[in-house]
Amino acid sequence: MGYGWNGGDWGWGGWLFMVVMMVVFWAAIIIAVVLAVRYTRQEHRHFTSPTLDDRHDPALRLLEERFARGEIDADEYVKRRDILRPH
Repeated sequence: MGYGWNGGDWGWGGWLFMVVMMVVFWAAIIIAVVLAVRYTRQEHRHFTSPTLDDRHDPALRLLEERFARGEIDADEYVKRRDILRPH
């Protein structure tokens, strides 16, 4: 006897344990989703970073300045830019 609904005899402790475990479960799911979104956004930034690095490259910046001052023509600018870029 005693194998009914309350056969385990956990009482309120069992309910409290279930509530705590449900909160932990949903917190883990939410954290996993947030981390997955952050990871994919970081990967996306990784693919776009070479164009951002070009703006900070001193050699490319100097080449752009020389082209803007008229020291070199468009053909020379394009040739040198293609050499400097690591594509």
